[in-house]
Amino acid sequence: MRIELERRPQVSRLFAFVSPLLALVLTLVLGGVMFTLLGKDPSSALYSFFIEPLLEVWSLHELAIKAAPLILIAVGLSVCYRSNNWNIGAEGQFTMGAIAGSILPVVFYEWHSPLVLPLMLIMGAIGGALFAAIPALLKAHFNTNEILTSLMLVYIAQLFLDWLVRGSWRNPEGFNFPETRSFAPEAVLPAIAEASGRAHWAIIFAIVAAVLVWFMMRYTLRGFEIVVLGQSERAGRFGGFSSRKMVWFAFLFSGALAGLAGISEVSGSIGHLQPAISPGYGFTAIIVAFLGRLNPLGIIASGFVLALTYLGGEAAQLSIGVSDKVTRVFQGLLLFFVLSCDTLIYYRIRVVWTRAKHLVERAAQ
Repeated sequence: MRIELERRPQVSRLFAFVSPLLALVLTLVLGGVMFTLLGKDPSSALYSFFIEPLLEVWSLHELAIKAAPLILIAVGLSVCYRSNNWNIGAEGQFTMGAIAGSILPVVFYEWHSPLVLPLMLIMGAIGGALFAAIPALLKAHFNTNEILTSLMLVYIAQLFLDWLVRGSWRNPEGFNFPETRSFAPEAVLPAIAEASGRAHWAIIFAIVAAVLVWFMMRYTLRGFEIVVLGQSERAGRFGGFSSRKMVWFAFLFSGALAGLAGISEVSGSIGHLQPAISPGYGFTAIIVAFLGRLNPLGIIASGFVLALTYLGGEAAQLSIGVSDKVTRVFQGLLLFFVLSCDTLIYYRIRVVWTRAKHLVERAAQ
């Protein structure tokens, strides 16, 4: 006996639309079971996790801060995944973008100019793109598996950041703490509405990027090229499209958005570099991309949903006393159910009884 997956000849649009919602419901149900096993009231726990963070204005600002890097990174990853390039290293590109964009406020801290912040954002995007160029080069010219190379580069970026903030970039006036100088006011991303909260312009960058990428995918030749090469490289070659050029474009584009997310997070939310600048945004953005059906507009909504798991996890730690690992469990469950629902929608499970089939063939002879 063996189990096979047979692709369905026709996929229902209704089921394709409902799949992420079903995955979310299943995550909530299994999350309730998990809280019950932990000895917590599931209704109170889920309320703390998903409702409580939405009741205060300042909390909504924090939700926007969490959602901004997730949306920016996921929008770039959607271009990669739809072109069949599996960039798993957005976390490293996020980190390198933060490092590259911080050169001006850390190394040239005495330079005060209105140009500092725009140059930081540009340098952050370039830093993320250059780091993403490494797996692009290895795949395009050496046929190396981009999943492995992009993932392994994450740890290089994180160790490089740790080395910088504990070494040459450490603040000489910081009492030996592993962090850089605090950014000057010219290097800080301004808040959108400072009177009510600290949400900054990164969320605007994220929404604008999502809308522009949606327009590119829907109305431009580049978007058509991404879709064709992603579905069939051979068909793309007949159409005159180059898969090698697409590898470069997809990785550089997604790396640039991840790098922009990195420097926006450091400049807008943290104000300096430190050993840990991300709670795993680059990896969580993979869930955001798939939950949003690789559609930039859907990614906006899914970005806020996953941001809520971060914020709700913090609220649940205080209100019901659970570990911060619960957030990771929720995110993992959501990814599992998204992929599972998609598999059952696009494929039919078949059980093949090989012994019975062999006996039937022998009887027929």
